[in-house]
Amino acid sequence: MARKIVVTSALPYANGPIHIGHLVEYLQTDMWVRFQRLCGNECLYFCADDTHGTPVMIRARDEGVTPEKLIERVHAEHLRDFDGFEVLFDNYYTTHSEENRIFSEQLYNSAVKNDSIVQKEIEQAYCDKCDMWLPDRYILGACPRCKAEDQYGDSCDSCGGTHQPTELINPACRECGSVPIRRKSTHYFFKLEDYGDRLKELVEDGYVQVSVLNKLDEWFKTGLKDWDISRDGPYFGFKIPGEDNKFFYVWLDAPIGYMASCKNYCDKNGRDFEELWNSKDWELYHFIGKDIMYFHALFWPAMLISGHMKVANKLFVHGFLTVNGQKMSKSKGTFIKAETYLNHLDPEYLRYYYACKLSSGIDDIDLSMEDFTARVNSDLVGKLANLASRSGPMLTKKLGGRLGTLDDEGRALVEKLQDAKTEIAVDFEGLNYSAAMRKVASLADDCNRYFDQNEPWKLIKEDPEKARVVLTATINAVKVLTIYLKPVVPGFARKIEAFLNAGELTYSDVNSFLEDHEINKFQRLVERIDKKKVEAMIEESKQEQAPAAGEEVKAELDEPIEPECTIEDFMKVDLRVAKVVVAEAVEGANKLLHLELDLGCGIRKNVFAGISKAYKPEDLLGRNVVCVANLKPRKMKFGVSEGMVCAAGPGGVDVFVLGVDDGAVPGQRVH
Repeated sequence: MARKIVVTSALPYANGPIHIGHLVEYLQTDMWVRFQRLCGNECLYFCADDTHGTPVMIRARDEGVTPEKLIERVHAEHLRDFDGFEVLFDNYYTTHSEENRIFSEQLYNSAVKNDSIVQKEIEQAYCDKCDMWLPDRYILGACPRCKAEDQYGDSCDSCGGTHQPTELINPACRECGSVPIRRKSTHYFFKLEDYGDRLKELVEDGYVQVSVLNKLDEWFKTGLKDWDISRDGPYFGFKIPGEDNKFFYVWLDAPIGYMASCKNYCDKNGRDFEELWNSKDWELYHFIGKDIMYFHALFWPAMLISGHMKVANKLFVHGFLTVNGQKMSKSKGTFIKAETYLNHLDPEYLRYYYACKLSSGIDDIDLSMEDFTARVNSDLVGKLANLASRSGPMLTKKLGGRLGTLDDEGRALVEKLQDAKTEIAVDFEGLNYSAAMRKVASLADDCNRYFDQNEPWKLIKEDPEKARVVLTATINAVKVLTIYLKPVVPGFARKIEAFLNAGELTYSDVNSFLEDHEINKFQRLVERIDKKKVEAMIEESKQEQAPAAGEEVKAELDEPIEPECTIEDFMKVDLRVAKVVVAEAVEGANKLLHLELDLGCGIRKNVFAGISKAYKPEDLLGRNVVCVANLKPRKMKFGVSEGMVCAAGPGGVDVFVLGVDDGAVPGQRVH
């Protein structure tokens, strides 16, 4: 029985262009949606522009247009770029819509009715000269950690840390330059802790991948905090019911945009929104990046539970993109807009390469330009397209374009490809695209080997009917491989379908054979990547202007990879199990914790770790961690640090300490 599925991707922000970092998510989602449709399932894909908030308001003001005009223009640009990469939305909408306002007020009113909204007085920055509250991005000052100048009130572009506007050093109003004062204001908070047990039950029941469970568990252990869902005006967004100058925080109405897009689609197509969104007959999946996991794993489902609406079956969380081993860089030309890419290269290249890199985990993926060129030219062009281009024209030019019948050897080859059907389907369903692509490339090697061993270019002169048999097996192999690739490279697949003259291929067609069948004239499928085009794309990206003031760049990723070290260098690092026996905050430090680590045999290490944003001291006390035991002691402002605790993550609250099973013995070497 066919499945019924609703799928969403996170909403791109409406103050800037789509770039290749964004495309990781939309191409991953599109491939999954296309696979479901290929299998005969009804799968609807909804998305929208995230249009509210301070950055949009600032960008519009800088350009001298209204926010409405700005988001209208950006919406058209986003759609153009998504169409260029063949991202197949059923509806691409906007959060600045009547549907979104109605759903936002509905969920808010439900929360009020459930006594889940509380008012609190908080302190904020206020500009007397401009006579306005200053949202995060209306304040500039020096970062409280690294002291970098001209940073916004919420985060630092230099060190990547986050902070409150009131923590900035020498803050100034972005509009007039005057020093803001502090004033108190009453804000609305959603009582997230009230939903803690239900949220924990949800995530433990398969709502998220296993790879993100540990981080969520840490958040549960540290306690869920009330969520500020209001902002003071001026603010581009929806007013809170009953208020004149207080608005819903953009993160409240942004995920509601999924529902609004679905509702808009239903109204335009005569479908029942309640059936699609809230009934048990339809599955619901959200695709998101790991940077917004907190909102989607906690706030969003809590709001839905409060509003008596269905929560998604699962969140599919992915990592970020690096380019050539480093975060995307404008100066190096690796911060590449979708539009710029399309000016130079075939979108099928990037779709295929991302598929070769994506798995079900949340690890970041790297776009190495050298590997990108080599992989596409070797696999997509050299193995897959080449198989069709070598066999198709030979059959149409020399043998009237008619397939014969399969002999035992040819049938065995095709059946081997067919036998991979279930494994490849499992890979696609589980987002393990890289595994599927490896299988397809390996099968293509078998097919090319069969073709080369049988030498049909010689047979066609000596025994044309024997050549027809070999070419029939090869064309059938091309058909099966094309079906496996169809969710990834739809343009490539359409050309093969036209050439095969067998209609639109579905996953069930894997098991059928084409025999005594007339094919059409072959058309060239894909060109090899010209390195000069890659270089031209990078050069154009270098020349593009920096983002406008207030633009939110969500592609700021992890720190650049350090210079290479030899295996001999790496072997000098002595990793040991250590038990945290003392854990305490460091007075005067913004992100440091003081730890005392027991490495066994009476050996203890004094360590200062920059993880206080992610862990409270009590979270670490008694835990086994991995310690660099032979690190040279370093004198710091707060004392001497004699080791290092192994951890990873983009920073701030998203830092993950490498843990060890409780049964491990302190001092034990970690391999």
